[in-house]
Amino acid sequence: MMRRLLALLLSFTLAFPATAIELPDLGDVAASDLSPLYERRIGESIMQEIRWRDAAYLDDPEVEEYLNWLGRKLAVHSPNPQQSFEFFGVRDNTLNAFALPGGYIGVHTGLILAAQSESELASVLGHEIAHVTQRHIAQLVGKQSQSSMVMLASVLLAILAARSDSQVSEAALAAGQAGAIQAQLGYSRDFEHEADRVGLQTLESAGFDVRGMPSFFERLQRSGRLYENNAPAYLRTHPLTTARIADMENRVGQMRYRQVVDSDDFQFVRAKLRAAAGTPLDALRDLESRAAAQPEDRALRYGVARAQLRAGRIDDARATTQALQKEGPPSTFLASLEAEIDLAARRPGDAVKTLKEARKEFPDSPVLRQALVDALLAADQPAEALEIARPAVQRRADDARMWESVARANAALGKRTAQHRAQAEVYVLRGALPAAIEQLEIGRRAGDGDFFDLSALDARLRELQNRMREEREQRR
Repeated sequence: MMRRLLALLLSFTLAFPATAIELPDLGDVAASDLSPLYERRIGESIMQEIRWRDAAYLDDPEVEEYLNWLGRKLAVHSPNPQQSFEFFGVRDNTLNAFALPGGYIGVHTGLILAAQSESELASVLGHEIAHVTQRHIAQLVGKQSQSSMVMLASVLLAILAARSDSQVSEAALAAGQAGAIQAQLGYSRDFEHEADRVGLQTLESAGFDVRGMPSFFERLQRSGRLYENNAPAYLRTHPLTTARIADMENRVGQMRYRQVVDSDDFQFVRAKLRAAAGTPLDALRDLESRAAAQPEDRALRYGVARAQLRAGRIDDARATTQALQKEGPPSTFLASLEAEIDLAARRPGDAVKTLKEARKEFPDSPVLRQALVDALLAADQPAEALEIARPAVQRRADDARMWESVARANAALGKRTAQHRAQAEVYVLRGALPAAIEQLEIGRRAGDGDFFDLSALDARLRELQNRMREEREQRR
């Protein structure tokens, strides 16, 4: 159990200070006693905690879909394109990003807003992807003694605590005797240099502007000097040195110049995050001011429409969105916003119509699929919602949002066995096996399932019971 806890905490060891040294040979990235499968399971456990128990987790399908699109575009050009990745947003104004075991990468909203180009944002993701593909966490775990890991864990706890309480952080650092682990930090310095080098190569191979990496990091470093102890969080968790930036600039100077235009979605995501920041009126005033200065910027006007909706100005939001729909190419962001406006105006039928039209243009968009299912349920059309939702969870069984929709649709149709079967999957994804088992037992007693439904339910029930029994044995 101690080893598992420490492994979870060691996901943050990449955060320690770096100094200017030559990049050594780090050896075989597979030379570790933390297997890729176990590393993935650790990451899944952390993500369950983040998704269901961390208020800072950004549960926004559009932002998540964009981050995963951008991340996958990079990952396929990484040293290990077969590695599975999942990117997610964290509602935090600080400039930070982090890699967890198993390919889970979190990005703070503050970092997305601070990036002045998509290539800059991609450069940070490329750096974090490199930490994963080079198996830095696994190597670190494999080389630490138990006693060193305990000391290191106390400092990592301090980093986690710092996110919400600086006094707790200081106490944890004192208790952990941070000075006693300085000898361990050289290992992390090597990792930072390797992540710079590998991330930069990935950035170039994926077709982004490689200048985005040194330019963004240098701007962060200048901010750190300006604010000193109140430096951006990314500098505290990934401290930069002049030598590291110089090394990046030297490498970039040897690469081919490429001018890259930002995707529309990059700008839409940033505008959406601005519209959600602060109070509704403050967000609206901020975006109206930005849009007035750049009237040709569709994304900023989209942000205005979102802020108008958030401020309760539904008619204004509708007018702004409809004007944007006529002025440029179609966008999933505009279509989903128009549907949200329809739902806010209690016109679910219009939302359904809007989303069905949008799906003709973007048939594979998970965001529009989920939005249409939600609109159909709001329009009291659960049978049609189920026709879309059921195949979706068959294709992707880890989609908790869609499983919840399947449960709601079955409940509306009076199919109690199917309802509880779907709700059980939601609890499985939340890491709540006892609750999932209880749902399956309730579904079995509901009395409206046929032979095939009950056979599948019983098989799933036995599987979850065995899994829970194994987990209890592991804790002993």
